[in-house]
Amino acid sequence: MVGTEPTRTLAMGRAMTEKSVILGRPAGRNTGADSRTTGATHGNLSEQEIVSAALRVIHQDGLEKLSMRRLSRELGVSAMAPYYYVTDKHELLDLVATEALGGITAPDPGPAWTERLRLLIDQIDERLSTYPGLGEVLLDRMLKSQRHLVALVMDILFDAGFSDRNVYCAYATIHTYLYGRSGVTTQDPTIPDRNSLPEPIARATEHIDRIHGSDVYRFGVATLIAGLQAQLELQQEHQQD
Repeated sequence: MVGTEPTRTLAMGRAMTEKSVILGRPAGRNTGADSRTTGATHGNLSEQEIVSAALRVIHQDGLEKLSMRRLSRELGVSAMAPYYYVTDKHELLDLVATEALGGITAPDPGPAWTERLRLLIDQIDERLSTYPGLGEVLLDRMLKSQRHLVALVMDILFDAGFSDRNVYCAYATIHTYLYGRSGVTTQDPTIPDRNSLPEPIARATEHIDRIHGSDVYRFGVATLIAGLQAQLELQQEHQQD
């Protein structure tokens, strides 16, 4: 038995190193004692399987239902198994965001900047619609995990002619609308008896049954881009003075 212990230790170390290389992590990372027990405990999972399972939970139940315990049930593994691959829920959400937004590309440089911006925003919104609650994650973690998308938006704004300062302001406006709206427009509005409403609200909500989220989205994006266009014209006028 004394002679077999170093061999077993060496084999475990080699297995940890190989898995760490595959996952792009330093060998020997401390992920908790339970994460180093046996292969059966981890169920031979891959990082991709964990991310895909997390996306399924978000798609089916929304972001608020995603937890490490819920993830383990979706995967059919022990409650501690996911911690072998991700440190905590924050790291999991960053991986999820990267996967969900993967494949978004810069629009062709041919069209006007307003059209390119709309096409890019449409791509992002399509992913947000697929995974309810993802916008809430990106609202405050975009600069931490999705800088390439921030850069794509800013590149279009710089090409349009916005100043450095106004590119920042324009992006902040787009960011707030695009990611902040997800927690509002997915809710089905409950309208009380219109006879009890103030007259302006009663008039405005008269057609609410025929207005869908896509209508509100298109109106919002058109208004947003028209406002940015007006701001760019003001900037150009001030530069000429």
